[in-house]
Amino acid sequence: MHSTNCSIYDDPLPIPHKFYQPGDIVIGQIVSQVFFLYNILSFTKQPTQIMIDEPISVPKNYQHILALAFAVKEINENPKILSNISLGFHILNSYYTTRMTYKATLNFLSTQHRFVPNFKCDNKNNLVALIGGCVSEISANLAIISAIHKMPQQQYPPFKGSYSKTDNNHINAAVRNMGIQFLREKIVSRIMLLVVLLLALLCHTVCKTHSINCSISDDPLPIPHNFYQLGDIVIGQIVSQVFFFYNILSFKEQPTQIMIDEPVSVPKNYQHIMALVFAVKEINENPSILPNISLGFCILNSYYTARMTYKATLNLFSTQHRFVPNFKCDKNNLIALIGGCISEISANMAIISTIHKTPQMVPNEAKQYTGIVRLLQHFSWTWIGLLAVDDDKGDQFLQTMVPMLSKNGICYAYIVKIPKWNFVDEMIDYALQRSVSYGIVFERNPSVFFVYGEPPSFQVLRLLLFVAPLMEYPPLGKVWIVTSHWDFASTSVQKIWDMQTFHGAISFTVHSNLPLGFHEFINKLHPSWTNGDGFIQDFWEQAFSCSLKVSKGQEEEEEKTCTAEEKLENIPGILFEMSMTGHSYNVYNAVYAVAHALQAIYKSSSSHRRLESDRVTLQSAQPWQVHHFLRNILFNNSARDTVHFDDNGELVVGFDVTNWLMFLNGSVVRVKVGRLDPRAAPGKELTINDDQIVWHPSFNQVLPLSVCNDNCYPGYSRKKKEGEKFCCYDCAPCPEGMISPRKDMDVCVKCQEEQYPNKDQTQCIPKVLSYLSFKEDLGIILAILTISFSLITVLVLRIFLKHKDTPIVKANNWTLTYILLISLLFCFLCSFLFIGQPGKVTCLHRQTAFGIIFSVALSSVLAKTITVVLAFIATKPGSRIRKWVGKGLANSIVLSCSLIQAGICTLWLSTFPPFPDMDMHSVNGEIILECNEGSSAMFYCVLGYMGFLAIVSFILAFLARRLPDSFNEAKFITFSMLVFCSVWLTFIPTYLSTKGKSTVAVEIFSILTSSAGLLGCIFFPKCYIIVLKPKLNNREQLKEENISCKIQEKNLQKSCYT
Repeated sequence: MHSTNCSIYDDPLPIPHKFYQPGDIVIGQIVSQVFFLYNILSFTKQPTQIMIDEPISVPKNYQHILALAFAVKEINENPKILSNISLGFHILNSYYTTRMTYKATLNFLSTQHRFVPNFKCDNKNNLVALIGGCVSEISANLAIISAIHKMPQQQYPPFKGSYSKTDNNHINAAVRNMGIQFLREKIVSRIMLLVVLLLALLCHTVCKTHSINCSISDDPLPIPHNFYQLGDIVIGQIVSQVFFFYNILSFKEQPTQIMIDEPVSVPKNYQHIMALVFAVKEINENPSILPNISLGFCILNSYYTARMTYKATLNLFSTQHRFVPNFKCDKNNLIALIGGCISEISANMAIISTIHKTPQMVPNEAKQYTGIVRLLQHFSWTWIGLLAVDDDKGDQFLQTMVPMLSKNGICYAYIVKIPKWNFVDEMIDYALQRSVSYGIVFERNPSVFFVYGEPPSFQVLRLLLFVAPLMEYPPLGKVWIVTSHWDFASTSVQKIWDMQTFHGAISFTVHSNLPLGFHEFINKLHPSWTNGDGFIQDFWEQAFSCSLKVSKGQEEEEEKTCTAEEKLENIPGILFEMSMTGHSYNVYNAVYAVAHALQAIYKSSSSHRRLESDRVTLQSAQPWQVHHFLRNILFNNSARDTVHFDDNGELVVGFDVTNWLMFLNGSVVRVKVGRLDPRAAPGKELTINDDQIVWHPSFNQVLPLSVCNDNCYPGYSRKKKEGEKFCCYDCAPCPEGMISPRKDMDVCVKCQEEQYPNKDQTQCIPKVLSYLSFKEDLGIILAILTISFSLITVLVLRIFLKHKDTPIVKANNWTLTYILLISLLFCFLCSFLFIGQPGKVTCLHRQTAFGIIFSVALSSVLAKTITVVLAFIATKPGSRIRKWVGKGLANSIVLSCSLIQAGICTLWLSTFPPFPDMDMHSVNGEIILECNEGSSAMFYCVLGYMGFLAIVSFILAFLARRLPDSFNEAKFITFSMLVFCSVWLTFIPTYLSTKGKSTVAVEIFSILTSSAGLLGCIFFPKCYIIVLKPKLNNREQLKEENISCKIQEKNLQKSCYT
């Protein structure tokens, strides 16, 4: 064995909130105890130099930490559990973020105080289990890393509302067996203690011996598909070249013992690898770029899964052939990462790479959306179908694109979700669940499909189209518009499948060119072209449908053997293209951008470190330093294209409008028919040559139409179909109040104010006058009610006049009684002012007369109420109230209260008097003749003042309702005021919500109802006694029960009946 200059770097982003107790066996736990309000991660400083803001603690969660510490303490003190073995724990904080959760999980797999996962040293870091956080997302993120090591993870069980009695019994039984007292309220802490004890018992059975040797464990789950070239500086790349159909991860055996199924290669993606290799080769051979420095690379496969993407990213931060991230040894000076052609892969990479602040090159392709909108507008395609991958990126695309389409007058007929690439069994289940939604793609009429997805989505879509004939769906003859993610890459299994469905498709591909020498470089490829290429075998075998394995006996005798003389140019274009694709071109430029950034770093530091060699200077460069220099990079590549970054640090790229031609022999031809320049002036971003576009055969080379508009006759306009989007029009009748006099009008027009549409809505006719008249049924009914209540009031007045000398009439202050009855009579009669055609005189007097007359009636009621109350207060010896009791006070109340309302009405008439008006808009076909109140505020002041009088009367009468009296009028006044207030409180919202003659009818009804309430509640009981019970109407009967009158006669020396 040999030794090299090997060192372990300090933790680049230490976790300050932790709790560690060493032990022979360690249990890990991630808690959510502390978090920060701001994310101030910066790429301009060393991670350890970042000043974080004040931490915020969640005190209740501290009990989770104490529960683990308490359980470990009890176990260590119990000689019956893990005798001679010390149990330790390692508790880290998640800060409620995904990034720090991954970081904390990796810390568990590291030596204490060193961030080197999988590096086992001494016997104090023998991690045997992890306890998940109380937040489900934290546990899920923890599981992604722990699954690589098959580390058992204990999570809190989900509680749905409350735990059952059975669950409680199980927990209590376990607690009793362990001899630990738990509080019944602390369910989370109790479960955590139980989990720790179970883990301890498990460790007791499996931990027999201990090693104190310091060693770096082998990779528990090696990535077989990799390509590594040594260099002083290394660029990492994760590609999506190979995948597996089934997920057979098992926790019953060592990861390296798992038998994986046959890998499936995507041959076209192999060009992404070649682009990186070619760029590194050119740079190493170019003495003007990074002289005396060798550039290397490390390329790993993602297998289209998040778990393996995280694993591959961690491998990039490890020593070669050792899974120990952050362990730097000799040639593993990783300086930058290049993201995959799938956005999810790049996002998963970024979670790990941000911990180390390693720059990741991922082009921003969102600017192509503007070009797609311009393309749809260019061809007047306003009716399209949207297909998007069913994941977060697809949802984000729809949230961005749908409003953009609507804003530009384009709408979609439907949205169909394409299954995300997954293992075969899961995709079959998904397809069966969505089979109905896929049918609309074949049955509905848009001629244009706009598809958002990534290379795996295209392969899934091809699978769905492949089985479509089996479900008797017709062939699809559509125009496919796809985003730059698609290169129509297929697997070797799909190369014989029909591609004619996509003939004539249009895509916005990332602008690409052919670097000098690249064509010759890939032409020289053969299976043994270099050492260390772990992708070439699967690529070669599946691209050429042959085997590189040596045949043994009859095994593989039916399989064609590769000769290694096969030519890449003979591969069908659906599997591999000789011209450089857009993503490969981005990879090529990204490698050169990193090289130029390193060159800039060397130049900027050479003046300060003249005695150091180039190699030492650049090897000491940190990944985070590259960001600053990348922003200022500007160079021309070998294809004479300018490469630079914008202010956001994104690679500035244009897009080519590409027309795809698919042929029956599997060959694919790209034809550039236009260009999208995101930096051009608005409206001029897209240039396109219509004559060069080849359409799908179903269109017979005629410009496809994708609209949904029909011709409409007079009386109709082009309106959206019911349930469809706004740009899919149908012939719909004009809205009420509008007409369409001509054929095929876009919008209907309104008639003049004095006109309204005829029945067919083809012309305008004059409106009719409308008001509440005596000739219509409603007016006749209200007039009859008014006359009836007026006659009843006159009858009551006649009864009281006829029996004016009887005790009941005298006892109720006959002066106030007559005033009240006469005012109620006029209240009923003032309703006639509201019926008939409004005129100047009636408009001036209807509201003011109503207000003043009602105020007189309410003032009389108030005077009655005050008289009753004062009469009983005055009975107290020495009361000064006696001099106020009498007719003078009552008359003064009536007069003063009435004059106040008269003053309000006078002010109203002198400032904003009511006037006749016409309402032409409230009711269709009618001109409503009405009285405009002039000032709504004054009108509501009149109503408010009446309400004030009614409320005061109600309160006083309510308080006096229990005063002794054989005929206590306060009770009847209380009920009458309750009716009055209820009517007018209901009147206000009803009045505001009605229109036309109904508004007048509501006010008349309120006047009649409230007046009838006063008449009935106050005078009906008296009339009942006077007419039907005359025996009760005598002085002796009243004296027996009428305590109030007795008190008045004794103290006031006068009769209360006079």
